[in-house]
Amino acid sequence: MRWVKSETAAFRKTLAETGMRGYKDSAKVAGVVAEVLARVRKDGDGALAEYTLRFDGFDPRKKGFAVSRKEIDAAWKRVPGSFLASLSLAAERIESFHRHQRQSGFTAEIPGAVVGQRVTPVSRAGVYVPGGKAAYPSTLLMNAIPARLAGVREVYAACAAPGGRVPDVVLAAARIARVSEVYRIGGAQAIAAFAFGTESIPKVDVVAGPGNAYVTEAKRQVYGVVGIDMLAGPSELVVLADDSAKAAYVAADLLSQAEHDEDAFVALVTDSEYLSGKVEAELKKQAKRLPRREILAASLSRSLGFLVRSLSDGVDAVNAIAPEHLSIMVENPWAALEGIRNAGTAFLGPFSPVAVGDYIAGINHILPTGGAARFSSPLGVANFLKRTNVVSYKVRALASDAPHVVRLAGKEGLAAHAQAVLARRTEGEA
Repeated sequence: MRWVKSETAAFRKTLAETGMRGYKDSAKVAGVVAEVLARVRKDGDGALAEYTLRFDGFDPRKKGFAVSRKEIDAAWKRVPGSFLASLSLAAERIESFHRHQRQSGFTAEIPGAVVGQRVTPVSRAGVYVPGGKAAYPSTLLMNAIPARLAGVREVYAACAAPGGRVPDVVLAAARIARVSEVYRIGGAQAIAAFAFGTESIPKVDVVAGPGNAYVTEAKRQVYGVVGIDMLAGPSELVVLADDSAKAAYVAADLLSQAEHDEDAFVALVTDSEYLSGKVEAELKKQAKRLPRREILAASLSRSLGFLVRSLSDGVDAVNAIAPEHLSIMVENPWAALEGIRNAGTAFLGPFSPVAVGDYIAGINHILPTGGAARFSSPLGVANFLKRTNVVSYKVRALASDAPHVVRLAGKEGLAAHAQAVLARRTEGEA
């Protein structure tokens, strides 16, 4: 862990660089993705099959793009009952939490007119479930359940499937979440299929879910053709801690996010030099007992420590970093939370590890990364909703407002705007 001290040039430089970590300038990735998108848009299933054979080692035209109900039922039977119970509890918690996010719109009155807003779900959503290094049934639940709660009629899942096999636990999650169809397609080509549609995969209105750099870049490039949830990058955790924090807990949480992949970002912000040393020792001690030692070594080699003068300075540092996950381990975490403006999810106190949010607390674990918590929010029901403004004027209200419209339109040089009001003047005066 590389440490920088408050009020030094290195501190300010590191904090500024950290705030820009979401900026990626990879012409190679962008070029590859642009080619994939163009091919899938032009050649549909043929291009999907070619890329899937190249990257995942099977031809979906032979095995079937969609996972059959028979396969899903068989997978369900193979999953241990204890795991299904945990998965079902997670689904119940996710549904309970996200049910509070549903919106109903509103109407309001101005003199002689009614204005308002209707809230309606998109018709189709495509959710992406990454694979490769691990299976992520929880991510399927986090995507699909909010979409269903929003009222989306058709929810499709694309799952990375090396060798053509979607993990049993992911298929079990799809059954619990009532996914309309599961496709054994991953990578940028899956995003392209959802964005443009192919002979076998329907075009959707919104694409959601995290993935690797190619998936994220594909979402960036298709935005505008479809809606997207966010551009999620590598996992992140910042721990804000003081002398009251237990070093073993701080280290355990940092390691839990560092093990995601080599590019994970973890940092400790503290006003306690004593704690900083204890956490360093705990990181080394605990990492030796964990299986993903190479991944941990790579991510921890880029980890940061910010030694600040006060807790208030620590809060400022956190807001500048705008982390995906924030663990607040200070004497009064709720008071510290009052100053936090930028974080995807805040975990308060010593007994709120990030892992409960990843799986069972019910909150969504698909969160803004790379500093996007400054302007973005966790995935939720709102990502699958759209709003339509409504205006209904009575004739006298239009006559009353007409001079203001004409005056404002005239200043903007938009004569037809003024004429659209004036054309109704005779009826308004009658």
